[in-house]
Amino acid sequence: MSRIHPTAVVDPNAVLDSSVEVGAYSIIGPNVTIGPGTKVGPHVVIEGHTSIGRDNNFFQFGSIGAAPQDKKYAGEPTRLEIGDGNTIREFVTLNRGTSQDVGVTRLGDDNWVMAYVHVAHDCQIGSHTVIANNATLAGHVHIGDWVLLGGFTTIHQFCRIGAHAMTAFTAAVSQDVPPFVTAAGNRAVPAGINSEGLRRRGFSGEQILTIKRAYKLIYRSSLPLAEATAALEAEEMKSSDSAQYLRMLREFIGSSSRGIIR
Repeated sequence: MSRIHPTAVVDPNAVLDSSVEVGAYSIIGPNVTIGPGTKVGPHVVIEGHTSIGRDNNFFQFGSIGAAPQDKKYAGEPTRLEIGDGNTIREFVTLNRGTSQDVGVTRLGDDNWVMAYVHVAHDCQIGSHTVIANNATLAGHVHIGDWVLLGGFTTIHQFCRIGAHAMTAFTAAVSQDVPPFVTAAGNRAVPAGINSEGLRRRGFSGEQILTIKRAYKLIYRSSLPLAEATAALEAEEMKSSDSAQYLRMLREFIGSSSRGIIR
């Protein structure tokens, strides 16, 4: 029995694994590739040069791979790439990239993208993230692994959110959020570390304490940021168990072009 509903419109040039399910009135464009085990609900539009991995679940009324909301876009064959095991809830919009950036919007693996989320052109989202209802990512935003974005979070274009970071409900992010940090408010400011998230992911008590001390060094000491990051490097030498996390934090801050939330 066919797994494609008779009312769905699937272009003959689209490449769908035989196990893919497509619901009623959904539309699949000619340049779309969908891997095994993926389910496309009713009234979903998947278009553009879009590649989708295995075991994803698209709920109804999604807009996947549409042209970017960028007035400079002139029809270039840019892409959207989606990994494996993602859940994409109702009314989510995922736009493809632009030639002003790398030309591709990416969503990694095992992400939970809730209703009404918008992911704009050229965003790069890692894996194991939770993006809550109505979060809005402007163009060129980078999201690290294990990030949690609270409902109605808004992120300014070109901002980065480091791995294991978290934003609170209605946070308005206009600068980079370092790894492990919780951002809250409009405009978003640091509000401690995401300690509960770290515990759930198996970080040891000592590792969490080390990350807390690093946070205090950056945000609670009287040191200028350059001196605080230099002190972080010294701390790496003292804490082999947590050195990789201190290095992640230090390198993120050092590579920030927009500056970090303060």
